Amino acid sequence: MLVLVKANAYGHGAVEFANMMCEAGADYLAVAYPVEGVELRKGGILKPIMVLTSGTDFFQEIVDHLLEPCIPNMQTMKALCEILKERGLTHYPIHIKLDSGMHRLGFMESELDELITFLKDCPWVRVESVYSHLAAADEPQHDEFTLSQIALFQKSADKISAVLPVKPMYHILNSAGIERFTQYQFDMVRLGIGIYGVSSVEGVRLSPVASFKCKILQIKTLSQLDGTIGYGRCGKISPEGTVVATIPVGYADGLDRHLSQGRARFMLNGHLVPTVGNICMDMSMLDITGVDAKVGDVVTIFGENPTVEELAKTLGTIPYEILTSVPRRIARVVIR
Repeated sequence: MLVLVKANAYGHGAVEFANMMCEAGADYLAVAYPVEGVELRKGGILKPIMVLTSGTDFFQEIVDHLLEPCIPNMQTMKALCEILKERGLTHYPIHIKLDSGMHRLGFMESELDELITFLKDCPWVRVESVYSHLAAADEPQHDEFTLSQIALFQKSADKISAVLPVKPMYHILNSAGIERFTQYQFDMVRLGIGIYGVSSVEGVRLSPVASFKCKILQIKTLSQLDGTIGYGRCGKISPEGTVVATIPVGYADGLDRHLSQGRARFMLNGHLVPTVGNICMDMSMLDITGVDAKVGDVVTIFGENPTVEELAKTLGTIPYEILTSVPRRIARVVIR
């Protein structure tokens, strides 16, 4: 079981979440960039860490912190081996990325012969795994293509494995693949968005791992004589008056400005209350008219209700973007 903790663990807090995953029994962790892996090592994480996007400029740091680079092409392979030769290191763990149809990174089928020739006479690296990535495992209309990806991956992985002294692990399933193509789990699976409580299968709801909460800063009861609310005077006061609560969360905290002017509702004391006026950089206003509330009461931006999926739908985006938009200045509190 490999758990992805890139992008600050999908916004949840990289070191905090990685520690929990290690305690839960994850075999591998994966990050996007070397700097993320270095952060985990400095945070005391000892599990094997794959670096999915190693590049060619940071192999010194990768080796210094015992990170395991993913190799998508010969240029990257040769750059790593030069560093390993300079340091006198052999059998350094790597992971071979194959392009089975995503066409983002990875060795194409036509490039395998050169790779295999290189690996036959390469003492500096040890291939821990061969893997690929599914482009549309969450979309049933593309299942035929997904199966063709899996078939090409297995064919290519077998060709590489045949020349290696020890068979490496195979893995291709992401979260959607784990849910929909279990029979192709091979030796390892990569659990990403699913571990954070978001299903890739329509109609399936997983329990959210995190809630984004804040407390009310101030409450005002306004009449139409008081004018308008917020920047651009976009917040209108009703004829009967409007009770406004200000919260310390704005677009600099991942609260997308397109959720302004009532386009989103957040949970307060059992009631969904709408935004009013424009969301500011560090604050937002809510219309809490008719809700019994006081300064210090908790507002839930997302969690059980509303869910991150609901906010994503309102914005016409995906839950990944909502989660990863929450910056580090928002404290992560781990509750066990």
